[in-house]
Amino acid sequence: MVGRGELTDAAWERIGPLLPGVDGRGRSWRDRRKAINGVSWGSRTGAPWRDLSERYGPWQTLCERFARREADRTWARLLEHVQVRDDFVGAGEWRVSVDSTINRAH
Repeated sequence: MVGRGELTDAAWERIGPLLPGVDGRGRSWRDRRKAINGVSWGSRTGAPWRDLSERYGPWQTLCERFARREADRTWARLLEHVQVRDDFVGAGEWRVSVDSTINRAH
């Protein structure tokens, strides 16, 4: 069973192959899907890394992997892949909402 907010099997099949493999700077991820779910949970909730559930693995490891994948633009490429594909098949609806109360006028 997939937890709330975690990757479904269909989502994992789409992005799993796009993730980089071992880059020589350490061992391969034991469970890449679990690590992605942990990073996703942290990003979604805004919680500090130290507050990640132990079920996702050591918070230090997830923090390091998040930073490494941010630096090599993996997260941006995954988002772009999903958006482009969904736009192509007409499955995505992208909305942007700007609230003027958060923008200061000078």
